[in-house]
Amino acid sequence: MSDTRAIVGHYTSGDLLARLEARLREDGVDPARPGADALAPYDHFHGRGLEATEDMAAQLRITAGDHILDVGSGLGGPARYLARRFGCRVSGIDLTDEFCAVARHLTALLGLDERVSITEGDALAMPYDDAAFDGAYSMNVSMNIADKRALYREIHRVLKPGAWLMLSEAAQGPGGAPDYPTPWARTAASSFLATEAETRANLEACGFAIESLRETTEAALAYGARSRRLVEAGGKPLHRAVSLIHGALAEDAAANSARALKEGRAVPIELLCRAVPA
Repeated sequence: MSDTRAIVGHYTSGDLLARLEARLREDGVDPARPGADALAPYDHFHGRGLEATEDMAAQLRITAGDHILDVGSGLGGPARYLARRFGCRVSGIDLTDEFCAVARHLTALLGLDERVSITEGDALAMPYDDAAFDGAYSMNVSMNIADKRALYREIHRVLKPGAWLMLSEAAQGPGGAPDYPTPWARTAASSFLATEAETRANLEACGFAIESLRETTEAALAYGARSRRLVEAGGKPLHRAVSLIHGALAEDAAANSARALKEGRAVPIELLCRAVPA
Protein backbone atom coordinates (compact mmCIF):
# COMPACT_ATOMS: atom_id res chain seq x y z
CA MET A 1 0.00 0.00 0.00
CA SER A 2 1.08 3.55 -0.56
CA ASP A 3 2.17 5.56 2.50
CA THR A 4 0.90 2.95 4.92
CA ARG A 5 1.46 5.13 7.99
CA ALA A 6 -0.92 7.80 6.70
CA ILE A 7 -3.50 5.17 5.76
CA VAL A 8 -3.32 3.36 9.10
CA GLY A 9 -3.40 6.70 10.92
CA HIS A 10 -6.59 7.64 9.10
CA TYR A 11 -8.36 4.60 10.56
CA THR A 12 -6.74 4.43 14.01
CA SER A 13 -8.05 6.16 17.12
CA GLY A 14 -6.55 4.11 19.95
CA ASP A 15 -9.85 3.74 21.79
CA LEU A 16 -12.04 2.09 19.16
CA LEU A 17 -13.25 -0.80 21.30
CA ALA A 18 -14.17 1.52 24.19
CA ARG A 19 -16.14 3.76 21.83
CA LEU A 20 -17.91 0.78 20.29
CA GLU A 21 -18.87 -0.52 23.71
CA ALA A 22 -20.20 2.92 24.66
CA ARG A 23 -22.28 3.04 21.46
CA LEU A 24 -23.71 -0.39 22.17
CA ARG A 25 -24.70 0.66 25.69
CA GLU A 26 -26.46 3.69 24.20
CA ASP A 27 -28.35 1.25 21.95
CA GLY A 28 -29.42 -0.73 25.01
CA VAL A 29 -27.07 -3.62 24.20
CA ASP A 30 -24.74 -5.42 26.61
CA PRO A 31 -21.25 -5.06 25.05
CA ALA A 32 -20.27 -8.46 26.46
CA ARG A 33 -23.15 -10.15 24.59
CA PRO A 34 -23.93 -7.93 21.60
CA GLY A 35 -25.22 -10.34 18.94
CA ALA A 36 -24.65 -9.98 15.21
CA ASP A 37 -27.70 -7.77 14.60
CA ALA A 38 -26.62 -5.23 17.22
CA LEU A 39 -23.12 -5.07 15.75
CA ALA A 40 -24.23 -4.77 12.13
CA PRO A 41 -24.56 -0.95 12.01
CA TYR A 42 -20.94 -0.71 13.21
CA ASP A 43 -18.94 -3.66 11.87
CA HIS A 44 -19.80 -3.46 8.15
CA PHE A 45 -17.56 -0.48 7.32
CA HIS A 46 -18.33 0.01 3.63
CA GLY A 47 -20.98 1.68 1.50
CA ARG A 48 -24.53 0.45 2.33
CA GLY A 49 -23.17 -1.56 5.25
CA LEU A 50 -24.93 -4.85 5.96
CA GLU A 51 -27.20 -4.40 2.95
CA ALA A 52 -24.18 -4.51 0.62
CA THR A 53 -22.80 -7.57 2.41
CA GLU A 54 -26.13 -9.37 2.00
CA ASP A 55 -26.27 -8.42 -1.69
CA MET A 56 -22.76 -9.72 -2.21
CA ALA A 57 -23.50 -13.01 -0.45
CA ALA A 58 -26.61 -13.56 -2.58
CA GLN A 59 -24.44 -13.61 -5.71
CA LEU A 60 -22.00 -16.22 -4.42
CA ARG A 61 -22.04 -19.98 -4.28
CA ILE A 62 -20.31 -20.90 -1.03
CA THR A 63 -20.33 -24.27 0.72
CA ALA A 64 -19.48 -25.17 4.29
CA GLY A 65 -16.23 -26.73 3.08
CA ASP A 66 -14.96 -23.54 1.44
CA HIS A 67 -12.14 -21.36 2.73
CA ILE A 68 -12.76 -17.71 1.79
CA LEU A 69 -10.41 -14.70 1.91
CA ASP A 70 -11.51 -11.23 3.03
CA VAL A 71 -9.03 -8.62 1.75
CA GLY A 72 -9.26 -5.55 3.99
CA SER A 73 -11.42 -7.20 6.65
CA GLY A 74 -11.89 -4.15 8.90
CA LEU A 75 -13.93 -4.96 12.01
CA GLY A 76 -14.84 -8.37 10.58
CA GLY A 77 -18.57 -7.95 10.02
CA PRO A 78 -18.66 -9.46 6.50
CA ALA A 79 -16.36 -12.34 7.49
CA ARG A 80 -18.58 -13.26 10.42
CA TYR A 81 -21.71 -12.87 8.29
CA LEU A 82 -20.44 -15.32 5.65
CA ALA A 83 -19.24 -17.78 8.29
CA ARG A 84 -22.66 -17.76 9.95
CA ARG A 85 -24.65 -17.89 6.73
CA PHE A 86 -22.68 -20.59 4.91
CA GLY A 87 -20.76 -22.39 7.65
CA CYS A 88 -17.52 -21.72 5.76
CA ARG A 89 -14.11 -20.63 7.04
CA VAL A 90 -13.05 -17.03 6.41
CA SER A 91 -9.54 -15.60 6.75
CA GLY A 92 -9.42 -11.81 6.95
CA ILE A 93 -6.37 -9.62 6.45
CA ASP A 94 -6.15 -5.93 7.28
CA LEU A 95 -3.38 -3.35 7.52
CA THR A 96 -4.79 -1.61 10.61
CA ASP A 97 -3.78 -3.26 13.88
CA GLU A 98 -6.62 -1.70 15.86
CA PHE A 99 -9.20 -3.02 13.41
CA CYS A 100 -7.70 -6.50 13.70
CA ALA A 101 -7.73 -6.43 17.50
CA VAL A 102 -11.37 -5.33 17.66
CA ALA A 103 -12.34 -7.83 14.94
CA ARG A 104 -10.79 -10.70 16.92
CA HIS A 105 -12.54 -9.56 20.08
CA LEU A 106 -15.95 -9.43 18.41
CA THR A 107 -15.37 -12.76 16.69
CA ALA A 108 -14.66 -14.36 20.06
CA LEU A 109 -17.78 -12.79 21.60
CA LEU A 110 -19.90 -14.32 18.84
CA GLY A 111 -18.25 -17.73 19.22
CA LEU A 112 -16.84 -17.80 15.70
CA ASP A 113 -13.12 -18.24 16.47
CA GLU A 114 -12.97 -21.63 14.78
CA ARG A 115 -14.35 -20.32 11.49
CA VAL A 116 -13.05 -16.73 11.30
CA SER A 117 -9.40 -15.73 11.66
CA ILE A 118 -8.01 -12.20 11.34
CA THR A 119 -4.41 -11.38 10.38
CA GLU A 120 -2.69 -8.01 10.44
CA GLY A 121 -0.85 -7.69 7.14
CA ASP A 122 -0.37 -6.04 3.77
CA ALA A 123 -2.69 -7.07 0.94
CA LEU A 124 0.22 -6.71 -1.49
CA ALA A 125 2.26 -9.40 0.30
CA MET A 126 -0.15 -11.77 2.00
CA PRO A 127 1.17 -14.55 4.27
CA TYR A 128 -0.79 -17.28 2.51
CA ASP A 129 0.23 -20.17 0.29
CA ASP A 130 -0.46 -20.23 -3.43
CA ALA A 131 -3.93 -21.52 -4.37
CA ALA A 132 -5.08 -21.50 -0.74
CA PHE A 133 -8.62 -20.11 -1.13
CA ASP A 134 -11.87 -21.12 -2.82
CA GLY A 135 -12.97 -17.52 -3.18
CA ALA A 136 -12.10 -13.96 -2.13
CA TYR A 137 -13.82 -10.64 -1.71
CA SER A 138 -12.79 -7.08 -0.96
CA MET A 139 -15.22 -4.33 -0.01
CA ASN A 140 -14.17 -0.69 -0.48
CA VAL A 141 -10.47 -1.31 0.11
CA SER A 142 -8.54 -0.65 -3.10
CA MET A 143 -9.18 3.11 -2.94
CA ASN A 144 -6.15 3.20 -0.59
CA ILE A 145 -3.94 1.16 -2.92
CA ALA A 146 -2.06 2.86 -5.74
CA ASP A 147 -0.71 -0.27 -7.43
CA LYS A 148 -3.95 -2.03 -8.35
CA ARG A 149 -2.23 -4.66 -10.44
CA ALA A 150 0.02 -5.66 -7.55
CA LEU A 151 -3.13 -6.16 -5.46
CA TYR A 152 -4.96 -8.17 -8.10
CA ARG A 153 -1.89 -10.31 -8.88
CA GLU A 154 -1.50 -11.15 -5.19
CA ILE A 155 -5.16 -12.09 -4.87
CA HIS A 156 -4.87 -14.24 -7.99
CA ARG A 157 -1.84 -15.98 -6.50
CA VAL A 158 -3.66 -17.13 -3.37
CA LEU A 159 -6.83 -18.24 -5.19
CA LYS A 160 -7.36 -21.72 -6.56
CA PRO A 161 -7.66 -21.89 -10.36
CA GLY A 162 -11.22 -21.03 -11.31
CA ALA A 163 -12.02 -19.49 -7.91
CA TRP A 164 -14.21 -16.40 -7.70
CA LEU A 165 -13.34 -12.85 -6.66
CA MET A 166 -16.00 -10.31 -5.69
CA LEU A 167 -14.99 -6.65 -5.52
CA SER A 168 -16.95 -3.65 -4.27
CA GLU A 169 -15.15 -0.48 -5.30
CA ALA A 170 -15.60 3.25 -5.32
CA ALA A 171 -14.53 4.04 -8.87
CA GLN A 172 -13.44 7.42 -10.19
CA GLY A 173 -16.42 9.01 -11.88
CA PRO A 174 -16.62 11.60 -14.66
CA GLY A 175 -17.43 14.46 -12.27
CA GLY A 176 -13.87 15.04 -11.09
CA ALA A 177 -12.05 14.21 -7.86
CA PRO A 178 -13.95 14.01 -4.56
CA ASP A 179 -13.49 16.60 -1.85
CA TYR A 180 -11.61 15.40 1.23
CA PRO A 181 -11.78 14.05 3.84
CA THR A 182 -13.78 10.98 2.83
CA PRO A 183 -14.38 7.81 4.82
CA TRP A 184 -11.40 6.20 3.05
CA ALA A 185 -8.87 9.04 2.99
CA ARG A 186 -8.06 12.19 4.91
CA THR A 187 -6.46 13.82 1.86
CA ALA A 188 -6.05 13.09 -1.83
CA ALA A 189 -2.53 11.82 -1.09
CA SER A 190 -3.98 8.57 0.29
CA SER A 191 -6.78 8.14 -2.27
CA PHE A 192 -6.28 6.21 -5.49
CA LEU A 193 -9.56 5.88 -7.36
CA ALA A 194 -9.53 4.05 -10.69
CA THR A 195 -12.20 4.36 -13.36
CA GLU A 196 -14.48 1.47 -14.20
CA ALA A 197 -12.55 0.90 -17.44
CA GLU A 198 -9.21 0.94 -15.62
CA THR A 199 -10.51 -1.50 -13.04
CA ARG A 200 -11.65 -3.90 -15.73
CA ALA A 201 -8.36 -3.65 -17.62
CA ASN A 202 -6.28 -4.15 -14.47
CA LEU A 203 -8.21 -7.24 -13.43
CA GLU A 204 -8.00 -8.81 -16.88
CA ALA A 205 -4.27 -8.08 -17.06
CA CYS A 206 -3.82 -9.98 -13.79
CA GLY A 207 -5.57 -13.16 -14.88
CA PHE A 208 -9.22 -12.52 -14.03
CA ALA A 209 -12.22 -13.01 -16.29
CA ILE A 210 -15.02 -10.59 -15.40
CA GLU A 211 -18.38 -12.34 -15.20
CA SER A 212 -20.48 -9.34 -14.17
CA LEU A 213 -20.04 -5.64 -13.47
CA ARG A 214 -22.74 -3.37 -12.15
CA GLU A 215 -22.94 0.20 -10.95
CA THR A 216 -24.78 0.55 -7.64
CA THR A 217 -25.30 4.32 -7.47
CA GLU A 218 -29.09 4.05 -7.33
CA ALA A 219 -28.93 1.52 -4.50
CA ALA A 220 -26.52 3.76 -2.58
CA LEU A 221 -28.71 6.83 -3.00
CA ALA A 222 -31.81 4.90 -1.92
CA TYR A 223 -29.96 3.57 1.13
CA GLY A 224 -28.94 7.09 2.09
CA ALA A 225 -32.50 8.35 1.70
CA ARG A 226 -33.88 5.58 3.94
CA SER A 227 -31.29 6.36 6.57
CA ARG A 228 -32.12 10.08 6.52
CA ARG A 229 -35.82 9.32 6.98
CA LEU A 230 -35.00 7.21 10.03
CA VAL A 231 -33.01 10.06 11.58
CA GLU A 232 -35.71 12.62 10.77
CA ALA A 233 -38.20 10.36 12.55
CA GLY A 234 -36.03 10.37 15.68
CA GLY A 235 -34.18 7.10 15.05
CA LYS A 236 -30.56 6.23 14.40
CA PRO A 237 -28.95 5.98 10.95
CA LEU A 238 -28.66 2.57 9.32
CA HIS A 239 -24.89 2.89 8.98
CA ARG A 240 -22.90 4.10 12.00
CA ALA A 241 -19.42 2.76 11.24
CA VAL A 242 -18.06 6.00 9.77
CA SER A 243 -19.10 7.94 12.86
CA LEU A 244 -17.69 5.25 15.16
CA ILE A 245 -14.32 5.05 13.43
CA HIS A 246 -13.73 8.66 12.44
CA GLY A 247 -15.28 10.58 15.32
CA ALA A 248 -15.18 14.35 14.74
CA LEU A 249 -14.02 13.83 11.15
CA ALA A 250 -17.05 11.71 10.29
CA GLU A 251 -19.53 14.48 9.50
CA ASP A 252 -17.33 16.11 6.85
CA ALA A 253 -16.21 12.72 5.51
CA ALA A 254 -19.76 11.48 5.12
CA ALA A 255 -20.93 14.74 3.54
CA ASN A 256 -18.08 14.74 1.02
CA SER A 257 -18.75 11.10 0.17
CA ALA A 258 -22.46 11.74 -0.35
CA ARG A 259 -21.72 14.75 -2.56
CA ALA A 260 -19.20 12.73 -4.60
CA LEU A 261 -21.87 10.09 -5.15
CA LYS A 262 -24.54 12.58 -6.23
CA GLU A 263 -22.17 14.51 -8.52
CA GLY A 264 -20.64 11.46 -10.20
CA ARG A 265 -17.21 11.99 -8.70
CA ALA A 266 -17.18 8.57 -7.04
CA VAL A 267 -19.17 5.72 -8.60
CA PRO A 268 -19.81 2.53 -6.58
CA ILE A 269 -19.32 -0.61 -8.66
CA GLU A 270 -19.42 -4.34 -7.97
CA LEU A 271 -17.50 -6.91 -10.03
CA LEU A 272 -17.71 -10.70 -9.93
CA CYS A 273 -14.61 -12.24 -11.46
CA ARG A 274 -13.08 -15.67 -11.98
CA ALA A 275 -9.39 -16.54 -11.61
CA VAL A 276 -8.32 -17.89 -14.99
CA PRO A 277 -5.85 -20.79 -14.63
CA ALA A 278 -2.35 -19.80 -15.72
